[in-house]
Amino acid sequence: MKKLIILTLLLIVASCGVRQTRESLSSGDYDTAIQTAVENLRNRKDAKGKQDYIYLLEEAFAKVKMRDLQNISIWTKEGNPSNSEKIYKTYLQLHQRQEIIKPLLPLYLIKENKEATFDFSDYSDALVNSKNSYSKFLYDNSKALLATKDKMNFRRAYTDLNFLNSLNPGYKDVSSLLTSAKYKGTDFVIVSTKNETNVVIPIRLENDLLNFSTLGLNDDWTVYHSTRQKDLDYDYSIILNFRQISISPEQLKEKEVIKEKQVKDGTKPLLDAQGHEVKDNQGHTIMIDNMKTIRATIYESRQLKNCAITAKIDYVDCKTNQLINSYPLTSEFVFENIYSRYNGDKNACESDYFPFFDKKSIPFPSNEQMIFDCGEDVKTKLK
Repeated sequence: MKKLIILTLLLIVASCGVRQTRESLSSGDYDTAIQTAVENLRNRKDAKGKQDYIYLLEEAFAKVKMRDLQNISIWTKEGNPSNSEKIYKTYLQLHQRQEIIKPLLPLYLIKENKEATFDFSDYSDALVNSKNSYSKFLYDNSKALLATKDKMNFRRAYTDLNFLNSLNPGYKDVSSLLTSAKYKGTDFVIVSTKNETNVVIPIRLENDLLNFSTLGLNDDWTVYHSTRQKDLDYDYSIILNFRQISISPEQLKEKEVIKEKQVKDGTKPLLDAQGHEVKDNQGHTIMIDNMKTIRATIYESRQLKNCAITAKIDYVDCKTNQLINSYPLTSEFVFENIYSRYNGDKNACESDYFPFFDKKSIPFPSNEQMIFDCGEDVKTKLK
């Protein structure tokens, strides 16, 4: 019974595969039909149930070859250099189809008592010639793009030249053209800071803000510089204008908190209203918890100092000297240190206070350090 079920399932699966292959063939999707047939013929190709796939593979291969050769003939007659890509890729497909079928051969048609026929051709010369034509088209088109003044054209030329370099390594002066296309297509941005406040900005903060290697801003087509380079025509300028830097005075806030808690301190007899000990049914004195109140006075100290920076980022087109956009930027850094001490019983305090009992007063950070710490947030927001 199990064998019958498995056989039935296999027949259903095979029937579905054949139907899908036939549908692909009927709709003109010859490559899908070929791929499906090949996958099904890789195992037990001589089985009777695989015959339909051989017929379908034979038919699909003949039809797609005829279609592709007709298309190549039309594209060649048109004489349009841009057709070189389609011609080369079609010859490549013609060659690759043969290569995936060859390992399956021979394929035998049982009813006709003969081998299936596949009209293979040698496309080696056509592949070489079409690849050279395609390479020439990519090369000529890229040089034409590089002769323009459009950055997008330079980037397209770089993409095409990069592909040409992989398609046909060492072709003419592609290597030097790639370098030129990369340079011409790149946006160079000069970034600087401007201090419009009355506060001195630490040199190390300014250097750190303009250290773009740590920011990771550079991408394929954008390079940021913090130092203007000679003979480089910058495309854009980014100016970080510090408008206001405010630093609060050093503050020490102190407060006193009294804590009380009821805790168990042994046991005591339970007394009635007259002060007599209460007994249970067995005549034993009933004992209850003896509660006592413990107290602690907490002296909490809080050191505070904050720095706030207000800035504006101007994005300027260096070619036209026009302001493209401005972005506000604000940042704040707060220094806070809390420490406490207590008098009395520590157990009267909540556990949240315990970490602060181990802390001490520490020196306030300098104004320069506060500005630098605040600048770390500025750097993140600038990115």
